[in-house]
Amino acid sequence: MKSFTGKEICRLVERHGWKLLRIHGSHHIYGKEGSVVRLSVPVHGNHPLKTGLAKSLLKSAGLAEEDI
Repeated sequence: MKSFTGKEICRLVERHGWKLLRIHGSHHIYGKEGSVVRLSVPVHGNHPLKTGLAKSLLKSAGLAEEDI
C-alpha cells in the first residue's frame, strides 16, 4: 500500500462526500450525512501515517485501495 500523509487522506475523504466537522488540535474530525461514523485524521505536516492507521481510516470511510 502507498504511504499517505494526513493531508492526503483529508483530500481523499472530502472527494468522497465527507465533511470537515471540526479541528481539535492537529486532528481533523470528519462526518458524513446519514452515517454515525466519525473519522479522526491526524495531520502532522507532511509526515506519513503508519500503514495500519491509513488502512483503518480508509476502511472506516468505506473506501478500498482500488478507489484511490
